[in-house]
Amino acid sequence: MNNFSPVAGCRVGSQLRALVAGLVGALALLPGAASAIPAFNRQTGQNCVACHAGGQFPELTAYGRMFKLTGYTIGERAIPLSAMLLGSVSKVADKSKSADPAADFQKNGTAMMATASLLAGGKVTDKLGAFVQVTYDPYATQGDDGRYHGHSNADNIDIRYADRFINAERDLIVGITANNNPSVTDPWNTAAAWMQYVPVPSTTSSRFIDGNAPYPGFGAGGNLAGITAYGYWNRTIYAEFGGYRSATGAVAFMSAGIPDADTTKLRGTNPYWRLAYNREWGAHSLMLGTSGMVARIYDDPLDTSDPASTHRDKDLGLDAQYQYLLDPHSVTAQLAYMRNTTRYSAAQASPNASDTTKTLRGKLTYVYQAKYGGSLGLFKLSGTTNTANAVANPVDGNLSGDPATRGATLEAFWTPVQNLRIGAQYTLYNRFNGAASNYDGFGRNASDNNSLFLYTWLAF
Repeated sequence: MNNFSPVAGCRVGSQLRALVAGLVGALALLPGAASAIPAFNRQTGQNCVACHAGGQFPELTAYGRMFKLTGYTIGERAIPLSAMLLGSVSKVADKSKSADPAADFQKNGTAMMATASLLAGGKVTDKLGAFVQVTYDPYATQGDDGRYHGHSNADNIDIRYADRFINAERDLIVGITANNNPSVTDPWNTAAAWMQYVPVPSTTSSRFIDGNAPYPGFGAGGNLAGITAYGYWNRTIYAEFGGYRSATGAVAFMSAGIPDADTTKLRGTNPYWRLAYNREWGAHSLMLGTSGMVARIYDDPLDTSDPASTHRDKDLGLDAQYQYLLDPHSVTAQLAYMRNTTRYSAAQASPNASDTTKTLRGKLTYVYQAKYGGSLGLFKLSGTTNTANAVANPVDGNLSGDPATRGATLEAFWTPVQNLRIGAQYTLYNRFNGAASNYDGFGRNASDNNSLFLYTWLAF
């Protein structure tokens, strides 16, 4: 039976209206326009539309990309702090085929303050700048008594030194960055770190929303410690190369707040690269790119004593982005593909010596007057079948061991003021964990995971 009833939908709507009213009220109480603009806007004196396509943070315009590539140093030093709050409601289409709906769909249909972030960054010197994000999750853990306990951790960190050399024949930007997430340094919106832009609540009612659907990404994940060097020549050719290690010792702050059991431990230094061709003409811009990484990852992050107990992840990505930005219109088209091959260690019990997954994402977004917008996103994950992953378990099981997942996300959003976005996403699945029907062995169908996600996103 489908539990997504009109009555439940009305409850969700009333809860969202209350959530929006509270955030709009909070925004109205801020002490003036200047203090309501995030740190980078205060520094540059520009509004959100200058750096973000249609004002849709964090997607970058050509100017926003230059601000990032030049080390966040354009403008004058200002108060370097900003904050973000996300309020949301998540509603799964059918929760009846679950042995424990309270655990499988926590806070289903309930309005909540999902995440909060403190951001510090901007210009330190004329050539040194930073972007640092620390995120608080009020639902990080749940005790035996059912109460939730909040927790903070390092999120995105990007500390840059950059210089720019301009004459009649050339425009060259060079830089070096210390960061904690492969591709967080990337200036295009198709990067693995940025294509999924709305913060994702951790409660299990949000397990099937767009932010948790398949996205191209690197097998090593984030909260690592890396140094990369980059160059951008004549606003046309971009190249970045570097390496990542475990975030331990002097660089442990890159994974601060994350339990050791949940971190990625790498063996040695692991290479990352990014190459892109960019062209800008009039209101148009086009990027074609590729990226990749090879990572040796310890099987058990709590035991790194045996160098042989590492598996090898090799990632190769292709991506493209087109933008048309001419007031009052903003159009962004994105396409990203990632091929990941995991070669298992001898210690891992797998019938396959290696597995390959292929993830494809496409998205088309339109924004009018930097206020009214919508998007259509498509996703597809395919890969080798591994019987070791074949588990019959309600909701999150996989009867076949096939990872195949397909679907689409429809989104509409409204930005009444540049610091507040109100949005609705509906994510549909026609295949999940290898099947359209009974994918978990307990009668659950892919369409049962269809999810409505309503959010209010405030930045100040």
